[in-house]
Amino acid sequence: MSIDFPKLLSGDLKFADVAATLSPTDLPTMTNKHIDQILALIADATDADVVFMPNDPEANDEGAAPDEREIGWTLGHVIVHTTAGGEEGSALALTLARGAPADSRPRYETPWREFTTIAQVRHRLEESRRMRLAMHAAWPDRPDLRQTITPIEHFGPMNAIARDLLGLTHEDWHMAQIGEIMRQARTARDS
Repeated sequence: MSIDFPKLLSGDLKFADVAATLSPTDLPTMTNKHIDQILALIADATDADVVFMPNDPEANDEGAAPDEREIGWTLGHVIVHTTAGGEEGSALALTLARGAPADSRPRYETPWREFTTIAQVRHRLEESRRMRLAMHAAWPDRPDLRQTITPIEHFGPMNAIARDLLGLTHEDWHMAQIGEIMRQARTARDS
């Protein structure tokens, strides 16, 4: 299964349409693929790379403190952010699949400043994998795929599969950022 995640983000593909082509058993496969891709991107990362402050001219985090809104994100910051999004997607998907209302955001982002070693980053990725796979395994045998939520109006209504897909799409979007952080960190290491 090959999903054009950028087209989902742009709205050229609809989440509901793509979700209709997937089954609940596709979600663990996609989760494993994403975690493995991120681990491959950081395979040669060092502790220094985790806290390396990259140059990011597009940085604009409105949720950050005013003096941190336009600074680049460290590798540790991006990892805790993307794993939080993936876990939120899987948690909401599980809730919807069970037929229960999913009307809050069960999101927790580990404090990124606590991440100073590559061992912590790898552990966070594997912990997120374990948690998300456990949520996928907890789906009922006959999931409710009729119930929907609309977390982002632009993307339209999402059933359980589509809501998990949104977390994976967010994660996919950050992979280029992870690759760029690693490129800059390697350049800094080699100079």
